[in-house]
Amino acid sequence: MKFARVVFYIAGIWGVLLLIPLYFLFDITGRTFPPPITHAEFYYGFLSVTLAWQIAFLVIATDPPRYRLIMPAAILEKFGYIVTLILLYARGQLQLGQVAPAIPDFILGVLFITAFFKTSGPADLHRNL
Repeated sequence: MKFARVVFYIAGIWGVLLLIPLYFLFDITGRTFPPPITHAEFYYGFLSVTLAWQIAFLVIATDPPRYRLIMPAAILEKFGYIVTLILLYARGQLQLGQVAPAIPDFILGVLFITAFFKTSGPADLHRNL
């Protein structure tokens, strides 16, 4: 349980620290990775949903056995993003520099899987009493 707690706290804090500055970098992002962003609602929508997941990671960290059933969704959040980037790169729609920052997400996804299997659910805890 301690492993899961640490992993999800690290993931949540890391994500919040990484995402908050992006709210202020809309124009720079479009210049760094052309073409410029033309749909602000998709950019800010992505940030909002992703930030909400960081909060979910922090919630999971407070009581991993209680929130164990949310962990598969957290795993999907990580690997869904990674698979999407890989497919876009394979189609020539992203540069390698746009895919490489997903490496921490891959590592966290693997750690989430490990945390899921190392954490007993609430029903398991009651059986062991």
